[in-house]
Amino acid sequence: MTALGFVNVFKPAGPSSAQIVARVRRIYGVYAGDKHVAVGHLGTLDPQAAGVLPVAVGKATRLIPLLTDQRKAYAGVLAIGAATDTQDATGQVTERGEPPADWHQRLETACASFIGRIEQTPPMFSAVHHEGKRLYEIARAGGTVERRPRSVTIYSIDVLGIEERAARLRLTCSEGTYVRTLFSDLGSAIGVPAHMAALVREASGAFVLAEARTLDEIASDPCAVLMPPENVIPFPTIVLDLRNVVDFRAGRVVALAAGAPAKHVFVHDETRTLVGVGEAHGALLAPRKVFV
Repeated sequence: MTALGFVNVFKPAGPSSAQIVARVRRIYGVYAGDKHVAVGHLGTLDPQAAGVLPVAVGKATRLIPLLTDQRKAYAGVLAIGAATDTQDATGQVTERGEPPADWHQRLETACASFIGRIEQTPPMFSAVHHEGKRLYEIARAGGTVERRPRSVTIYSIDVLGIEERAARLRLTCSEGTYVRTLFSDLGSAIGVPAHMAALVREASGAFVLAEARTLDEIASDPCAVLMPPENVIPFPTIVLDLRNVVDFRAGRVVALAAGAPAKHVFVHDETRTLVGVGEAHGALLAPRKVFV
């Protein structure tokens, strides 16, 4: 059997994203009869975090660069009064402080100040590479290195509830955002040490939490949960006749009498089998991704 598509995986808190992807690879390796089946996720989640972890399977991994909607949505808990070296609840406490009496009012103001394009410095406990090593490997050895800030976008931050030393937040942001760094920075903005106590990713692009499936559910019926690329990427579909399909699969440009309905289209053969993705240049269609 051929495994090609996307799976909306529910990642529990605890295992790493790499461990989840390895399990998905084993499941679809058995399903497709190919232990080397390609598998890749669409944005890592920290081990402590739970929620949506979209995974591409088979040749769908080649479509990941075409996924333009990479906006993320999270719900999390901001813990007030202590900062940690990992910026989340798994780390060692590095600083404690009493929150000001009006910290919840300050939080509302601070949240508003972070909306838009901001600069973030990747935390030392992250998977960013530095001279052949992951930052977390350097951090675990007691080291620290200079990190280059990155630009990310925060679209919204809403305060869902306030407790004595915690706040429940919901936010939407661009890919590459370190939410625990954002939470730590929110603490600094209100004048108190803080860290991320819990986090759930509610959405990643078109993938939403309500439709996510556990590893057990995926293993019980791998075919049923495999989403065709056409259901995930909003490209129109065109059907080519046999001659043009042969040329397309061979990497040759084909002519379209009526042109293409969009810059990028899914290409099917006359049996409605997905052949690849084409890129329109006027009345010509060039192969962008070909599934042979």
